[in-house]
Amino acid sequence: MDIIIEGIKQAFILLFTLDPEVIGITWLSLKVSGIATLISLLIGVSVGTIIALTQFPGRRIVISLINTGMGLPPVVVGLFVTIFLWRNGPLGFLEILYTPTAIIIAQAVIATPIVMGISLAAIQNLPANLRLQILALGATRLQMVWILIKEARLPLLAAIMAGFGGVISEVGASIMVGGNIKGYTRVLTTATVMETSKGNFDIAMALGIILLLLAFFINAILTQIQQRERPR
Repeated sequence: MDIIIEGIKQAFILLFTLDPEVIGITWLSLKVSGIATLISLLIGVSVGTIIALTQFPGRRIVISLINTGMGLPPVVVGLFVTIFLWRNGPLGFLEILYTPTAIIIAQAVIATPIVMGISLAAIQNLPANLRLQILALGATRLQMVWILIKEARLPLLAAIMAGFGGVISEVGASIMVGGNIKGYTRVLTTATVMETSKGNFDIAMALGIILLLLAFFINAILTQIQQRERPR
């Protein structure tokens, strides 16, 4: 119990004194996870919508693969991204391993199936004849897709929260592809693991609390938007 109390106290000290290292780590965590979530949103919503509105052979297998991807272990993602970005790997020429860009790629791979699966389910859950009614009113297919996305905006906001929550809290992939380099690729999760391994439980607890506060702040904003848009 003393460790928890000391951790809370240390967290507020680090925040209110604007400790440069902690602020840098927190900003990097927000930046890489935010960009990764945005990438997953663009890919996930687009592909999920296409699959939801299209019939093709093997569709159920594709959906099963997407649903399986929603539970991808971050360490497995980190392993494959590391292999691809390794100097002898297919993308080694990019020389981005152990950089924030590598972390963004790994986190985007983790978040995309989550956003895609929820988006697919959200579009599928709309009334089956809605798209026909929209087209009958003279809308183009592109306009029809946009209207369907707007109709499914509440679960799509949930998809964004789920994707962001999945990447801001992951540690395995970030360590593997980022290397936990001080001042460059160290994020809140990897810093927490490092401080725990060093026995600095108060600092680790403080970093964990800051991570929780950051996740709560972002999700609170998205929740306000979601609930404001809720049908009356």
